[in-house]
Amino acid sequence: MTYEDAVRYLLTLGRELASPQQARAAQFNLRKITVLAERLGDPHHAYPSVHVAGTNGKGSTAAMMESILRAAGLRAGLYTSPHLERINERLRLDGEDIADDEFAESFTRLHALIEALLASGALTAHPTYFECLTAMAMEWFGRCQADCVVFEVGMGGRLDSTNIVQPEVAVITQIDFDHEDFLGHSIEEIASEKAGIIKPGGWVVSAAERPEARAVIARRCAEMDARLVEVDAAYRVESLRSVAGPDGIATGCYRAVVRAAHSTRRMEIELPLPGRFQVRNAVTALAAARLLAERGFPIDDAAIARGIAMVRWPGRLERLQTLPAVYLDGTHNPAGARELLAFWEEHFSGWRIHLVYGAMRDKAVDEITGLLFPRAATVILTQPHQPRAISAEALATMTRHLAQRAEVVADPGDALTRALQLAAPDDAVFATGSLYLAGDLRRWWFSRGERLAQPAPLRPAASKAS
Repeated sequence: MTYEDAVRYLLTLGRELASPQQARAAQFNLRKITVLAERLGDPHHAYPSVHVAGTNGKGSTAAMMESILRAAGLRAGLYTSPHLERINERLRLDGEDIADDEFAESFTRLHALIEALLASGALTAHPTYFECLTAMAMEWFGRCQADCVVFEVGMGGRLDSTNIVQPEVAVITQIDFDHEDFLGHSIEEIASEKAGIIKPGGWVVSAAERPEARAVIARRCAEMDARLVEVDAAYRVESLRSVAGPDGIATGCYRAVVRAAHSTRRMEIELPLPGRFQVRNAVTALAAARLLAERGFPIDDAAIARGIAMVRWPGRLERLQTLPAVYLDGTHNPAGARELLAFWEEHFSGWRIHLVYGAMRDKAVDEITGLLFPRAATVILTQPHQPRAISAEALATMTRHLAQRAEVVADPGDALTRALQLAAPDDAVFATGSLYLAGDLRRWWFSRGERLAQPAPLRPAASKAS
């Protein structure tokens, strides 16, 4: 099977969960992924792993963990979702996406196994898109003899296909509302699904802030006799300050000193990812890396600092150009919208912001747009190239009243072009609402031959202590 054949076949299975209705119709459990893994020889037991769940920050934290492992000289794997531009992004080893031929070979082996299992009755239904990719990842990392693999949960945790791993450390990032039709309509219910990754006797790092989420995680750890490290109790962030670029203009990134509570142990970290919220993700990764070091991994503080400093995670407040400043961001839930608004308030106070927005039908569009649209000078409503996307016209009907000025441009590339036409050199353009939109626009942007520019003209931010 060729690479194109493999991708085409996977897409016939549907991408992730197409609609909330599927949540009610589907039977979610770990049976199919367990059968696949067993017949593959349980490859996920051949290497140590880190398992990362959460509502926001799990992708960034997973990327930081993988970067730290590589900085320590380990052959590190990373399994994440969704992808921005190409499906290969989900399976990474040594900082590189899986090659097309390796992807095709891996899926061909898996496809043959699935057909045999279906014929024998060992499987009564075909594995889903995500189950197939998870099985492929587990097998590929084993075949490549990875030293350690970081698995990001796709959604939830308890019934996520990645939850057959037995991690060295389980990580739970911020917990907030998202995917309520799948995970529950209260923070306690959502936290319970995330805490489902905690295994008996496991070691756990939690960055959850909401008291009700913290209580659920603590209770689960007690039930599982698991060791819990809460980031807020274990670490303090000091001397937090915005990082200036070569021209003296703030970049939106941060430098900080992290001190272990009740200890003199301190280290300085510098983040290349914009947004104050990334500092918390970095401290979470730091905490998990130190637990790995306790378990015998050759990770010291210098490797942690290097790993954080060299991490790359596109599509999250990713700056594309200056004059005007252009950012892509996958803000797809209310918590993310609040973080984006805080970024605007800190770095773009007084600036005219032109917002390109497109979203999926199953997202909290009313709450997200209620936060962002009043702050924007112009809102360009568009729609990602996804079956789950809400149409630009429907989005306009729902949200136009929130915007000072709104236009409908259905094609994402045309929508960003229109925003650039409206923007003066000292304005800012943000495209957000869905990671799929960020992926569409990233693909469109670089297909035009654009290159990353110099730091965007953010106004200098005063140094602030946490």
